[in-house]
Amino acid sequence: MNTRITHSAHAARRRLLSAITLAASLAVLSTTPAQAQGYPAKPIRMVVGYAPGGSVDMAARVAADVIAAQIGATVVIDNQSGAAGTVAAQRLVNSPADGYTLLTGSSNEMAATAQVNPAQKYDPLKDMTPIGLISTAPLLLVASPRTGVKSLAEFIEATKRNPGKFSYGSSGVGSTLHFAGELIKQRAGIFMAHIPYRSTSSLTTDLVGGTLDFAIISPTAAAPFIQSGRIVPLGITSATRMPSLPNVPPLGEHPLLKGYELSGWFALAGPANLPPEVTQRLRAALVAGLKDPAVRKRLEAGGSNPANGNEDLAKLMRDDATKFAGLVKFANMKD
Repeated sequence: MNTRITHSAHAARRRLLSAITLAASLAVLSTTPAQAQGYPAKPIRMVVGYAPGGSVDMAARVAADVIAAQIGATVVIDNQSGAAGTVAAQRLVNSPADGYTLLTGSSNEMAATAQVNPAQKYDPLKDMTPIGLISTAPLLLVASPRTGVKSLAEFIEATKRNPGKFSYGSSGVGSTLHFAGELIKQRAGIFMAHIPYRSTSSLTTDLVGGTLDFAIISPTAAAPFIQSGRIVPLGITSATRMPSLPNVPPLGEHPLLKGYELSGWFALAGPANLPPEVTQRLRAALVAGLKDPAVRKRLEAGGSNPANGNEDLAKLMRDDATKFAGLVKFANMKD
């Protein structure tokens, strides 16, 4: 009698535990789709590590409009400039991985700066979730008219004949523009002193005035000075010519720079461990939006080439980090 009661009690307890376990499992399975369907339930903050009006900010505003239109979200741009974009990137990686804080970043803070500054508190390859590439941004090698250099061939000849005589400027130590200049030096076997600048305006002032010989600069920033003849475009860092500058050759067309390619890029990312369903929804929204001809024209007007949607952003970040690490050793870069 007592044995039968004990066995019955144990059986009942097992049935109860099984029912509780099943219910819990069903709850977990049903929660994830529900969360995905409910996203976004509040405004999304998109942090940008640069001031309003710049190339990264322009890409961010395009991405914000695309995300808002595609998933019915309110997207608020939050400009937090400083330290080559790393202030905003740090803000991102410290945020909850819930899809309500995103970053529109550049190749600077998403690949380059960690190679120059080992003390950087975040690792973009570990602490970010790549969502998608927005666009790529070729850079220009330009000359001051006072150098007398008018072509890529003349630039190579002059710098080889006079090692150490010339200087070139960029937007700062460890920036993508700096890496582009050092890659030219490495490939062509030339030497120029690097002059870092905090702003494009001060760089172009010195270039136009002749106190700076050459520079790596964005096509958008260079355009008015090229049109007025105050600076001379020599070559572009992409593998193909830009429609807006059809007469400016790719650097890779010179025999000493064969295969040269190093462009900046802008991309959308979230914190590490962003839920896959949220990541996929944001990526799908971005890819769909980039198919819109009006969206592509906006990006092209800002001096960048729109992404096609099939790029592997995670691979791009890894590959560029490796490339930049090699250039850090070559140039002995120090932040």
